[in-house]
Amino acid sequence: MSKYIFVTGGVVSGIGKGISAASIGRLLKNLGFSVFMQKFDPYLNVDPGTMSPYQHGEVFVTKDGAETDLDLGHYERFIDEELTKRASVTTGKIYSRVIRKERRGDYDGQTVQVIPHVTDEIKHDITKAAKESGADIIITEIGGTVGDIESLPFIEAIRQIHSEHKKGDVVFIHTVLVPRIPGSDELKTKPTQHSFKQLMSQGIKPDILVTRSEGDVNESLRKKISLFCDVPPEAVIQSKHVDLIYEVPLVFHEQAMDKYLLDLLNLKPKVSSHHEWRDMVERFKKADKPLEIGLVGKYVQLHDAYLSVAQALMDAGYENGAKLKIHWIDSEDIEKDGPDHHLKGLDGIILPGGFGNRGIEGMIMTSKYARENKIPYFGICLGMQIAVIDIARNLCNLKEASSTEQDPATPYPVIDLMESQVGVENVGGTLRLGNYTCHLEEGSLAKKLYGVESVEERHRHRYELNNDFRGQLRQGGLIFSGIHEDLDLVEVVELKDHPFFLACQFHPEFKSRPNHIHPLFNGFIQASLEKRGDRKQES
Repeated sequence: MSKYIFVTGGVVSGIGKGISAASIGRLLKNLGFSVFMQKFDPYLNVDPGTMSPYQHGEVFVTKDGAETDLDLGHYERFIDEELTKRASVTTGKIYSRVIRKERRGDYDGQTVQVIPHVTDEIKHDITKAAKESGADIIITEIGGTVGDIESLPFIEAIRQIHSEHKKGDVVFIHTVLVPRIPGSDELKTKPTQHSFKQLMSQGIKPDILVTRSEGDVNESLRKKISLFCDVPPEAVIQSKHVDLIYEVPLVFHEQAMDKYLLDLLNLKPKVSSHHEWRDMVERFKKADKPLEIGLVGKYVQLHDAYLSVAQALMDAGYENGAKLKIHWIDSEDIEKDGPDHHLKGLDGIILPGGFGNRGIEGMIMTSKYARENKIPYFGICLGMQIAVIDIARNLCNLKEASSTEQDPATPYPVIDLMESQVGVENVGGTLRLGNYTCHLEEGSLAKKLYGVESVEERHRHRYELNNDFRGQLRQGGLIFSGIHEDLDLVEVVELKDHPFFLACQFHPEFKSRPNHIHPLFNGFIQASLEKRGDRKQES
């Protein structure tokens, strides 16, 4: 039977609750336990799929096509597991199900209330995740901050789970801020004490407190927190500032958090393999080769909109001994100033996903610039569609080529909406979501990078390469190196006689891990390093 760990947050949001939860998952994996992770978000949206990237950052997609919070990306990167729709629960999902049941008469005429009907639905998602995953330990992060009105049903549900299980089956971890007061330069524990009392007033007593602060939570402060919050000193764990987020599990391990946690859960380690994670972290920290990568997008004002892309780039850089500098470039600025102004001197250019027609011409200019100047180009989702439009216009003499998303009246829709072939119904239109199989063509760069005949990759898009134009695009030099054979859809395109010009319809960033770098990101970084070396020799 599964054990349960619930991670809550207090004082303020944004103090690294998700990274703490993911780090705990990594520690337990290192000790030989199977882990499944969940995020409970208290907003009323059913999922973040229709939310603005400026509001919520990136939408992370699970293997079975759920559009979820970006914290799930952290979870997958840390625990190296593919999560499912059971990993993402929102107030919107819960209330939608409850209301549907009420309308069907499932409650036999009862008055439908938060307790027990809403809380029962929340508990169902927790126990269902345990049953379907078969994991030894389920780690559930409760979004928001304790005291928020929106999160009250979730807090009550996990309180009930604790009361329904025997001792040792459920552990509560509470993350808090220990702020530094300007002027006196003192660290203050009073906000932690108030947050603890707030959680206690809702029926939950934390077993472990994780503190975040700008300074060191010394032994004196630890004892003070222990006294006022009624936990042993060893249950007060500091989440110190680190240069690399992957250090956090090691910081926790140094404070024996994993040992204390296993004691609470009445478990014994199955193995101990912290050294593999530590070796990776040490290798990453030694990376020192400079590398300049341009990320050209539509939402660059909020870097979290491309969180998984940026992390996959950084991780691939570290693995190859490179310390990346990412240049965040708005595609509309390229339209305004011209590509040379923003792209000259870059070692590589990546163009990630996006929706709508804003900034598209700047992206097409970017693809053309990278192609003509032999700069490594890596297109993802929209980035593949842009590369196809560029090639259609400039190498195939289809001057008006476009996508029906950007220009419904285009006479040459090289990227088109194929509703009859693909899709999962979504409020925003027909989307292809989740894992699909891609067959790789023999002799292609994609096949060389992956080293296998077929792969499963994750999708989140509405439009596909229009098969009617395959012949003309092939004559222009475009190679269709990855195909989803069941639906005959192009998944990867590339060009010969270029150091790296490759684009994919899927989102490889969702499957890249620090301890398993995605082959396409690895190839792109290696090509960019070679480009930098060639440029230095020329100068």
